[in-house]
Amino acid sequence: MPQYRSKNSSLVYSTDQGRICPGCQQPVGQCCCHSREITNNGIVRIHRQTKGRKGKGVILITGLPLAGAELKILAKKIKKICGCGGTVKAGVIEIQGEDRERVLEALANEGYKAKISGA
Repeated sequence: MPQYRSKNSSLVYSTDQGRICPGCQQPVGQCCCHSREITNNGIVRIHRQTKGRKGKGVILITGLPLAGAELKILAKKIKKICGCGGTVKAGVIEIQGEDRERVLEALANEGYKAKISGA
């Protein structure tokens, strides 16, 4: 059962759990220290991205002050309103399609201060 430690003796990898978050000492998949940070001063930003997706448009929703399970529930509500697919990756909700106005309206109905950013 090898375990690897960094220079300052904090656990960074364990064969039982994989990579370990240095902040909370939990497996990276169960990390709770970075998911609770509020970014962008509480303003939720809605981006459109096609880079690395073979030209397909995807809406990225960033700046939400939610943890993992709450983020998945919100993503499910938005996907249902928009009638499309999507996922949650690294604290960012990805919605398939390019209808940012509908996503903006859905977030406003949930009580978030959101705005469309980018071109």
